[in-house]
Amino acid sequence: MSAFQPVALEHASRLVNHGPTVLVTSADGSRRNVMASAWSMPVEFTPPRIAIVIDKNTFTRELVMASGRFGVCIPGAAFIDITYAVGSETGRDEDKFAKYGIAHVRGPVLGLPLIETNCAAWLECRLIPERHTEDAYDTCFGEVVSAAADPRVFSNGHWTFDESNVPLHTIHHLGAGNFARASTMLKAKPV
Repeated sequence: MSAFQPVALEHASRLVNHGPTVLVTSADGSRRNVMASAWSMPVEFTPPRIAIVIDKNTFTRELVMASGRFGVCIPGAAFIDITYAVGSETGRDEDKFAKYGIAHVRGPVLGLPLIETNCAAWLECRLIPERHTEDAYDTCFGEVVSAAADPRVFSNGHWTFDESNVPLHTIHHLGAGNFARASTMLKAKPV
């Protein structure tokens, strides 16, 4: 007999998706926004492409569809409160960058607002139009056109999580404002 308890299907995706929470940045003309997303993943290596869930009813989605571009910033543990705040409210009525004093740099290829303070990395993405997803689904696909990372936590193509860089450890949304923080890495041994 199994000791496991059934999981409601509405929560089933949380069992496999505890990758890093990301901040999605967007801009179109003078309008800009930042929101949190717990669902993102790589889908291609060359060229690098990602999939990210951006609810089609959000201000961010409106800006992404209008501009054809979006940024993905990977917040560290030191940014957990701001990450939760920008993921809990709309930017349609108020500029969240200004409201929360979020500093940003201009992306080198697409000119997107990208967050470096308290973030481990960022990616600039060009939206890949997918007629099957634009109206029916919240999933967006993007081709990564530039990326950068803080070398204290990511260098030579690999993550390093240790006691020296705890504020930059990625955060993973578990639902209802609860997050887990990536911690010290474990190295597998040959068996």
